[in-house]
Amino acid sequence: MERLPGGRRPRLVSSLGLGRRSWEVTLDEERGRLAWRDPRPPRRAGENCFVPISEIIAVEETEFNKKQRNIGRWQKMAKLHAFTVHYVKKARNHRWRCSAATFWCVDEHLCNQWTQALKELLEMQKSRPKQLLVYINPYGGKRQGKRIYEQKVAPLFSLASISTDVVITEHANHAKDNLFEVNIYKYDGVVCVGGDGMFSEVMHGLIGRMQKDSGIDQNNPKASLVQCNIRIGIIPAGSTDCICYSTVGISDPVTSALHIIVGDCQPLDVSSVHHNNTFLRYSVSLLGYGFYGDILKDSEKKRWMGPMRYDYSGFKTFLSHHYYEGTIAYQPAKHTHGSPRDKESCRTGCYICKQSEKQLVEQNKEHGLKHEEGEEEWKVIKGKFLAINAVNMSCACPRSPKGLSPAAHLADGSADLILVRKCSRFDFLRYLVRHTNQDDQFDFPFVDVYRVKCFQFTSKLSEDNESNVMDIGKKRFGQFCRDHPACCCNIVNSTWNCDGETLDSSAIEVRVHCQLMKLFARGIEEDCKDEAAHSQSSVEQLL
Repeated sequence: MERLPGGRRPRLVSSLGLGRRSWEVTLDEERGRLAWRDPRPPRRAGENCFVPISEIIAVEETEFNKKQRNIGRWQKMAKLHAFTVHYVKKARNHRWRCSAATFWCVDEHLCNQWTQALKELLEMQKSRPKQLLVYINPYGGKRQGKRIYEQKVAPLFSLASISTDVVITEHANHAKDNLFEVNIYKYDGVVCVGGDGMFSEVMHGLIGRMQKDSGIDQNNPKASLVQCNIRIGIIPAGSTDCICYSTVGISDPVTSALHIIVGDCQPLDVSSVHHNNTFLRYSVSLLGYGFYGDILKDSEKKRWMGPMRYDYSGFKTFLSHHYYEGTIAYQPAKHTHGSPRDKESCRTGCYICKQSEKQLVEQNKEHGLKHEEGEEEWKVIKGKFLAINAVNMSCACPRSPKGLSPAAHLADGSADLILVRKCSRFDFLRYLVRHTNQDDQFDFPFVDVYRVKCFQFTSKLSEDNESNVMDIGKKRFGQFCRDHPACCCNIVNSTWNCDGETLDSSAIEVRVHCQLMKLFARGIEEDCKDEAAHSQSSVEQLL
């Protein structure tokens, strides 16, 4: 064990075998990484590799079989002792895989020293889960949830010595109801295997349980909710995996499982939706009225079509070109450091999220939540809208790599409110196409976007009903479209698309709760190009 100057923690340096060659292997506790390099001169140097301790999955002693012992003349001289390091291997497009390196030597004591040192460092990773509660939706998406978990995820959890209690859901809200009954505090996290709907169910169960245990009334729209510190892991296995894609960068079960194993933590904003002081739902991705609400409402009637129903309903809704009249009142998110029109995407360790959260905490300490809302001015917008979308994250997916709002942040205590006013079909199509390319999707005269901390919406019909200004003929025969009198189309309310679930309330109040919950994720990493073996060309990065 080599001791370093300046009070730095010691590091372990040895010459160990890897494959058919001898490598200089270094365990640097101060820098928190395991590194190995070819000790030969630079002109013959091979790869120089390192793995952060935080991304080592497991370390285990290894018995050499006949194939493994075919490594040269060492097998004729002495018995070999080996240990295997299982670690995260980063590939393209944010994909993670489990890789392994087996190191060997003839000194049993040295082998044990390395194994013990690595295991002790892994034990110091306090953020890693030891016991998980797993909910599997066997009916979501292509009905592959159970198979995906058993074949791809469970073996990794076993390798990392994570114990699990698995529940196969049998009906809607099974997981949500179960979370109100079990002792959730004995678990380090809850994992859901399914799509966005399954995640939403688990999220509602966890947040609801925390508020119930803390005596918080969820029906009070101004209540300060208690943060949920039990992390949620998402194993994507549904029709849509928007939340996983927006927080990890890819919809891949193995990648998500590895983020859970290494104990990543990503705070997440949650919006509460109320109607007349009655709690309706929570939202973490899309809350959409008009176009996206109509798509969801129509697609619910065509579940027999499978995931194709979204394409069919989307095309049908686009052709119908319905618009809806209403009033929106919102409070700007003045505590945030960014804007929806900048190019600052939310990435791992996001500065804007950290600073916005600090400033919001300071504001609430100085003024208090209720006082602050009473003091701040509400901005009001009336009009005819094809779509009203509020997003807490980019809502990126494979079809729309940038999402509905590319600069939306995961944990800054705000939502991006996107208003698409009435326009021609062709202009609306141009706006939709922008979601699939690199052009600015807000660069249209009929599109407005605001960063808000809360907003209210009331449809025109609701306003008329509440003020009793509808005459007898309108009540009996319906209100006809004034812009298209020949078509005699009835103006009706749209439906809210709340993270893939329908809400029929035409008057709602929405409030963003900063970092209310946490995920087993780290956000999307920058420049995740071909990092397959954590290889670096320079020796300086190893020492």
